[in-house]
Amino acid sequence: MPLFENIEQFKNVSPALQWAIFIVGCLVIGVAAVSVCISIWLSIKYFVYNRRTNSRGITGKDAARLILDQHGLQNIKVSVVGSLLFGNSYSHYFHKVRLRRLTTNKPSITSLAMGAEKASLAILDKEGDKDMRTRVVLTPLMYLGPFAFIPIMIIGVFIDFAFFNFSGVATIIAAAVGLLLYVISFVLSIMTLKTEVKAQKRACQILQQQNLANAEEIEMMQNLFKLYNIQYINDIILEFLQLILKILEIVAKVQHNSSSSNN
Repeated sequence: MPLFENIEQFKNVSPALQWAIFIVGCLVIGVAAVSVCISIWLSIKYFVYNRRTNSRGITGKDAARLILDQHGLQNIKVSVVGSLLFGNSYSHYFHKVRLRRLTTNKPSITSLAMGAEKASLAILDKEGDKDMRTRVVLTPLMYLGPFAFIPIMIIGVFIDFAFFNFSGVATIIAAAVGLLLYVISFVLSIMTLKTEVKAQKRACQILQQQNLANAEEIEMMQNLFKLYNIQYINDIILEFLQLILKILEIVAKVQHNSSSSNN
């Protein structure tokens, strides 16, 4: 849905705000284009490596189980998920490593990489890694920002309508609070990436030490992990820019309504 229905409405918005919307909009388009390219390249690598059998012929599920058992983590379950929502992950709260059905039972390089990396997150958790402890404690807050923004905005609009004759004051304050929560979520997402990188390095070390992967396979896994990390950062930036654009749109509408009322 367009921000303004016609050019006359756009004229009621300050030039600075117009430029801000234009610049952020261009950034969103640019970052989205990069995200598509990264996703395509990652998908290609993911499926190519998933079709290539690793030198030990071990599945991701078996690799995860083996690594967990070697590190005294028999209490951590390895489960298969068919959902794209969870994907390959480790849950501190459910004591579980989740692996996608697409890879878990295949003796591929991709499967081996995913199983080893998620098992390594459990190892970091057991060892009390500082960044991992922070991740575990703050993970609920990481999801609060994106999910809380819309309800907060609705409350702000309602307060504006009920008590301030839709002046926009409460809406702007609500947008600021929502943005603050989103910034916190953004920072926590970066911290999450830090633990993922640690687990990726740990996984490669374990696979090499246990002779579960050769040098060529380790290099392939590192390339795969690197693409995952780039996509993760790119997606965070894209979501953040989209939020800023949405806030600018709200401020612009409030400014337009205020200008129309004064006229």
